[in-house]
Amino acid sequence: MPEVIETTVYRLDELSEAAKEKARAWYREGGFDYDWYDAVYEDFQSIAEILGIRFRTRTVRLMGGGPRQDPCIWFRGFWSQGDGACYEGVWRYASGAAARLRAHAPQDAVLHGIADRLQAIQRRNFFQLRAEITHHGHYSHEYSMRISVERDSPTEQDMTPDAGDIVTEALRDLARWLYRQLEREYEYLTSDEAVDESLRANDYTFTEAGRRFG
Repeated sequence: MPEVIETTVYRLDELSEAAKEKARAWYREGGFDYDWYDAVYEDFQSIAEILGIRFRTRTVRLMGGGPRQDPCIWFRGFWSQGDGACYEGVWRYASGAAARLRAHAPQDAVLHGIADRLQAIQRRNFFQLRAEITHHGHYSHEYSMRISVERDSPTEQDMTPDAGDIVTEALRDLARWLYRQLEREYEYLTSDEAVDESLRANDYTFTEAGRRFG
């Protein structure tokens, strides 16, 4: 015979502090099955475009069966040695990049420094430098990017001796910058404040002990 069992359920603010912690832990464990990093990626793509980076793309199959082209940007985080972010693409000179980046991110001194270094080394090489950025290995961090720098000179003039190192380090610094933005976003989204807001907005219910009901 079917049996009806009554259960009293609670919303977040009705729980004890210990039960709230269990409710938050449930959300943190399973609440990030979506592309929470999309806003960070979108801003990063705008910044990269300003700097003169054109990302390679990869085909992603959608749930409906159709394809989508996503930029080749990857990350792993945020707890293990070897975690980080990386990308694939081609970098070329972009006119006015330093000024445009300051307009886009006026308070970000790290980005300003990256733009200034890239612009200065381009100037010393008559704005003819080009870099190929590819990913290798199983990890995703700045050192998993192979960066090949060359000079597209019509007279086959060599690039300055420091060009390869300066460009490589600046492009790796950009990957480090991306990882820090992702880490900050994740820390915010998993904070008690943000988790509580999501639990309330979704009107989740829990048992007295803080277990998700249903």
